[in-house]
Amino acid sequence: MLEHHAARTPDRPMAVSAARSATYAEALDRSLRVAGGLSARGVGRGDVVGLLSYNSVEMLETIFAANALGAIAMPINWRLAAPEIRYLLEHSGAGALVCDAELLDLGGDAAAGLDLLRICVPVPGIDGAGGDGWATFEELAAAEPAPRAEAAGSDVHRLMYTSGTTGRPKGVMLTHANLAWKNAAHVAELGFTAADVGLACGPLYHVGALDLITTSLISVGATTVVHRTFDAAAVVDEIERSRVTCVWMAPAMLRAVLDEPDVERRDLSSVRLIIAGGEKLPIPFIDRLERTFPSAWLADAYGLTETVSGDTFLDPASTRSKLGSVGRPCPYLDLQVWDAEGRPVPPGERGEVVLRGPKVFAGYWRDPDATARAFEGGWFHTGDIGVVDADGYVYIVDRLKDMIISGGENIAGSEVERVLDEHPAVLEVAVVGRPHERWGEVPVAYVVARPGSAPTADELIEHCRGQLARFKVPADVEFLEALPRNPSGKVLKRELREER
Repeated sequence: MLEHHAARTPDRPMAVSAARSATYAEALDRSLRVAGGLSARGVGRGDVVGLLSYNSVEMLETIFAANALGAIAMPINWRLAAPEIRYLLEHSGAGALVCDAELLDLGGDAAAGLDLLRICVPVPGIDGAGGDGWATFEELAAAEPAPRAEAAGSDVHRLMYTSGTTGRPKGVMLTHANLAWKNAAHVAELGFTAADVGLACGPLYHVGALDLITTSLISVGATTVVHRTFDAAAVVDEIERSRVTCVWMAPAMLRAVLDEPDVERRDLSSVRLIIAGGEKLPIPFIDRLERTFPSAWLADAYGLTETVSGDTFLDPASTRSKLGSVGRPCPYLDLQVWDAEGRPVPPGERGEVVLRGPKVFAGYWRDPDATARAFEGGWFHTGDIGVVDADGYVYIVDRLKDMIISGGENIAGSEVERVLDEHPAVLEVAVVGRPHERWGEVPVAYVVARPGSAPTADELIEHCRGQLARFKVPADVEFLEALPRNPSGKVLKRELREER
């Protein structure tokens, strides 16, 4: 796609940021040169290239560069703690780490002692040399362009780690075909054209900003404005200045934008599409959003990393009549609701949401057992409990995986439990989500202390801070004499969520 648009609209901006911009022709040239620099340093087909970076044009160029070699790009959540990032680098077998200059301390701690190529991406106003052992992105970009490798649709284009039901994240293998079918589905569903101007204000390590906006827009030759990090005031200014037409924002981000002073007096009429999802939006919130963005379709959506995002979208005519629904499936995707025996249930009945189609991922990296479980019966098991009504509209009503969604970030309670279990004063622990006005949910730990121990909430929270990303650290710790369990001994997390 990059070659296609570079040949036809070479001077159209592909990505624009405060630091630099790149036309389609420039992005193609730079990507192939960076590929040449990576190749000269030993990166080749099938190798994993980690990307630890705030949003930047260079991050997009690195994804293209890796794919030009037949290598695999792996965006990394920069909110993770160094031990968590190290696990991703080790489990993926990454051969290179491309690191934002502002994140060098984090990247250096995570990669200490690992045998991998280190590349530092310079940032204006920040030393971009990186120190011993770090090459610079500009050194790579000065290389001779690499010839583009041939890739099959089944080859892995990208590796993205997502929180799962176990204490460790799993690597989601997204293929070139997955991305192509996702782009085709979203162009058909959402009407992207080359005239659109997107805003990537969420993190590009997340499928929301990267795939619901940026890669879809690149596929049609449009322009994406890239914000380094999310800032609500900057989002409002950018929409007004650049006449942004499309944006993805998690509900917490949308709330922050709507809370900006005098936001309803700003001219945000250029926005035709706001993609959201992850929690139910009340009518007063929708009313405010429609006053602030008078031309926008609020496309409430449901999707997963495993499907390159965006599996269902709620159409504009049904925003109120189907309140709480995430809409109907996009093209090229089958969705059913199954009972515990793997049989489709009638409309209106609850069951597990299962998916099938060419945008559904190839499996979990180096985890054949998890892959087999996920595709039992030939469909991908999402772990989400849903209902499909008589009109085909999907409602997500619960989560089998007890996933906590905080500010658009997935948190597996088991990840937090694993860390708290390591504290000597903790006998047992369960972590669930608690509703939060700003973040949607925050993790809360319910702890049973060991006999003779008297840990404090602050002590256990501090224990988590050194090992977990900040957004995964419990917002509160409550102490119980015993965790609620069913007759078979399973902890009743629903009871903790609903009754406490």
